[in-house]
Amino acid sequence: MCKVLVTGAGGFIGSHLTELLVKEGFDVRAFVRYNGKNDWGWLETSEIKNDIEVITGDIRDYDSVYSAVKGCEAVFHLAALIGIPYSYVSPLAYIRTNVEGTYNVLEAVRQLELQQVLVTSTSETYGTAQYVPIDEKHPAVGQSPYSATKIAADQLADSYFRSFDTPVKIVRPFNTYGPRQSARAIIPTVITQILSGKTELKLGNLDPTRDLTFVKDTARGFLEIFKSDITFGEATNIGMSEEISVGNLVELIGQLLGVKLSVSQEQQRVRADKSEVQRLKCDNSKLKKLTNWAPDYNLTTGLQETIEFLKNNLIRYKPEIYNV
Repeated sequence: MCKVLVTGAGGFIGSHLTELLVKEGFDVRAFVRYNGKNDWGWLETSEIKNDIEVITGDIRDYDSVYSAVKGCEAVFHLAALIGIPYSYVSPLAYIRTNVEGTYNVLEAVRQLELQQVLVTSTSETYGTAQYVPIDEKHPAVGQSPYSATKIAADQLADSYFRSFDTPVKIVRPFNTYGPRQSARAIIPTVITQILSGKTELKLGNLDPTRDLTFVKDTARGFLEIFKSDITFGEATNIGMSEEISVGNLVELIGQLLGVKLSVSQEQQRVRADKSEVQRLKCDNSKLKKLTNWAPDYNLTTGLQETIEFLKNNLIRYKPEIYNV
């Protein structure tokens, strides 16, 4: 059994990845943020809760990161601040978490001589598509403080590979959705408003397009990149190579729920013009060529599973409040 550390294991993608790794036979240590309640996030209700070792700490604290990394063979580094709107409120929080946190992981991996570390990037590092589909050679453009910190983290990871031969892989998911996603994201925002009885939705810009991947397919992408011997020192996209506008996405969700919707724009939900990423469409040919990854879900089946989860967990969400 390979012993691996997952940082951000209590979060959206991290909890699904942790479950997948356990089911695949890995010995998993989960790193979750320390809190007074000793709450493990989404792992609290997971069926694999008793099959993992949980360590609480802070990704910004090198000592706790080093302690968590010690004794492992590999790290899946997912811990990050990810909400774009809040990065306008506190850019420094994103620098400390996303850049310094990644440094802490890389340095611990380097000092302890682990076999590999997967650093989680994001399609937001590309900014608005300059060409489509977007491959890994697309220029990086920091259109928000969040994306700027992720670009910095990617570059830091690349520098450790080049300078110290640290066995780094950069995993670049496009727009992941599914059960357990934060209310700040568009899909849970739309579904929870509808499930709470609203037919006039409050949203932001409806024109941008996104490439949406179901979370279990994203988690599988991480595992396949981990297994590959030829993705070291490189970024690899995870996405469907499909795009849909926010407006058309809202229509599709309405159809799946059998509800006729109207949409009003709420200014606080609209990103500044120069900060809005207008178009994203993934080129996943590298992932498919170098690994055995193939998605199990399409957009409709993924949305159906997401809707069922939110029906059963609506109490966890506050649809009437805009979540920055």
